[in-house]
Amino acid sequence: MASTVGARSAKPRYLQIADDIEEQIKGGALAPAEEIPSETALIERYGVSSGTVRKAVAQLRAIGLVETHQGKGSFVKSRPPVTRKSSDRFRRSHRRAGKAAYIAETEQAGVKPTVQVISIGPVLAPAGIAERLGVNEGDKVLARRRLYFSDGTPTEEATSYLPWDVARDIPELFEENPGGGGIYARLEEHGHEFAEYTETVRARLATKQESSALALSPGAPVIHLTRNAVTEAGRVVEVCDTIMAADQFVLDYRIPATD
Repeated sequence: MASTVGARSAKPRYLQIADDIEEQIKGGALAPAEEIPSETALIERYGVSSGTVRKAVAQLRAIGLVETHQGKGSFVKSRPPVTRKSSDRFRRSHRRAGKAAYIAETEQAGVKPTVQVISIGPVLAPAGIAERLGVNEGDKVLARRRLYFSDGTPTEEATSYLPWDVARDIPELFEENPGGGGIYARLEEHGHEFAEYTETVRARLATKQESSALALSPGAPVIHLTRNAVTEAGRVVEVCDTIMAADQFVLDYRIPATD
């Protein structure tokens, strides 16, 4: 039997269908990790076209309630996003306790973090990275590329770029595991005391490579975050270029009101 959703509403039908399924998810009728009804079933239930149903499911993906796996279907997401508190994750106390920023924030969120190192080695500095590091485009820099997981789910891909004259003197930076506290702890041990971190954040759609790496649905949004790590001497000794699954994170910033 077709649903009465949309019979007397000016809201587009696909949004009404998305709202109806959202209510089922939040009300517990559709449980975490449960597959939502198939496209055929939704067409029959709501009396709409396949295109309308696909737009409704895309809306649910966009607001982070479902994820689609090619050839398998769409499923209710099984866990809430990690809240990234920028004002807390880089505390020196975390590094001294042997915890890198990602480890500290995911543990606070109650999820199990793991890191897969994809590559470590010298590369030629891309233009945007070179400008941030204060080096020439094409200069040799150290690149550390990693894939991060929360409870086994890939959530972000990050590449750290470090000036070669800084990195070459710190052998731990060339290891998969740079030791407790991560690369920031090693940099501070070698005299590069941090004064601040600055971040640039923008949202966009994932590329094909990013969708594959992060197991995202086609057309899923990502957060592109680029961070400068600045020392007391005013030098940027690391630029971290990070792609984050947008539905997996909430960015929470503290902004001082004083000069």
